[in-house]
Amino acid sequence: MSKGADPGVLTEEARPLAQSQKSMKKREAILRAAIEIINTKGFAAATMTDIAAALDLRDAALYYYFPNKQALAYAGHQRSLERFEAILIAIEADGGTGLCKLRRFLRALLEDGVVNGPQLYFGDHSYLDAAQQRAIDSWTGRLARKLERFLEEGMDDGTIAPCEPRLVVQLLVGMLIWLTKWTPTTPGLTNERLLEAIETTALSGLARPR
Repeated sequence: MSKGADPGVLTEEARPLAQSQKSMKKREAILRAAIEIINTKGFAAATMTDIAAALDLRDAALYYYFPNKQALAYAGHQRSLERFEAILIAIEADGGTGLCKLRRFLRALLEDGVVNGPQLYFGDHSYLDAAQQRAIDSWTGRLARKLERFLEEGMDDGTIAPCEPRLVVQLLVGMLIWLTKWTPTTPGLTNERLLEAIETTALSGLARPR
């Protein structure tokens, strides 16, 4: 800001930054609404009009950020995987046993959903073009491998029973996907209750010790 300028008036240098920040927030809001609607209705049934209406916008406002619904969905997958990866990196940096990491990951993923909304389900991306599908598959595979390492570390340090890490990761992620899809209708549901249910079924086991 030049000397003597009115502090309440944006300079030419400040305007682009303010506009960029506003644009980023609007893009994030669009992605969040799109993810929620696509998760609920499915890609085919979800429309740009539905997504715009959820934000009290005109359809044209969405096309300023995304050229079509497929591009919007692809961005939703990318944003979801970014969030997933950030959680894995943070958990890894904090250290601990394999089981400790796995528990912290599950909690962090549920807490992230409260703050940032649901993630776009990883299971179905058949509506993307071939190059987009390959990119998502490659990224998903890399993240699954990171999660598998928590299980391998747990088996090495004795905190996790012998298992097939790849299969267990698929089961855990599938469980989280369906939990977040169907459990919001459960009265009085909290993350603590979800974590307790996951702890009982996935980490401790249902069978009572003899």
